[in-house]
Amino acid sequence: MEIDVKHIARLAMLTIPQEEEETFKQEFTRILAMVDALPELESTDTLLEPDNQMQLREDEVTPSWPRDVMLQNAPQTAAGCIAVPKTVE
Repeated sequence: MEIDVKHIARLAMLTIPQEEEETFKQEFTRILAMVDALPELESTDTLLEPDNQMQLREDEVTPSWPRDVMLQNAPQTAAGCIAVPKTVE
């Protein structure tokens, strides 16, 4: 299987230096080999034990910091919220 490191980096929005591409290619190959070596599951069940159910804790309402106190620490605010740079086009 041929691994296209540039394509994977582009999908992940990463910049990988050209001199490190071969290293990443080797790592990806090792990861895929490890996944291929995993045993197949023989059961189609959920593998959960009905007698051992997860116990969830009750939600508790606790007091929080006032908004104006929290916003004092933010470098930039707008409309009572923390303003952050745009990350998605």
